[in-house]
Amino acid sequence: MQVKDVMTKGAEVVRPDATLQEAANKMRSLDIGPVCDGDKVVGMLTDRDITVRATAEGLDPKQTRVREVMSKELITCLEDQDVKEAAELMQSKQIRRVPILNKDKRLVGMLSLGDLAQRTPDSKLAGKTLEEVTIPGKTSR
Repeated sequence: MQVKDVMTKGAEVVRPDATLQEAANKMRSLDIGPVCDGDKVVGMLTDRDITVRATAEGLDPKQTRVREVMSKELITCLEDQDVKEAAELMQSKQIRRVPILNKDKRLVGMLSLGDLAQRTPDSKLAGKTLEEVTIPGKTSR
């Protein structure tokens, strides 16, 4: 089974020049994460990035830009990759969701723990991935 068979197609994104307040408002109503400059994914923004990198440092959410606190280490999968490979990547990198790119490196969707649980026939795969991603003491996004 390929990633494109189980991923959530399309993805809401935020621009790197958006303020953290704009991003947080969008995150409240939509499940976003990818930061895109045009059609190129340049990072990921999580609530943890906003809280730990911005709020804890006393940065003003009305002035601070997403690019200043987003996670720049980009971990992605291709839509034609095997789902088991993607799950193993999520486990090893301790991530709950991963942007999915097409062969032209354009964002076409997101793969989340929920997608693995709901859309794969292998319940052990979803359970193992969840267990590995949520091990206490390990960093996750």
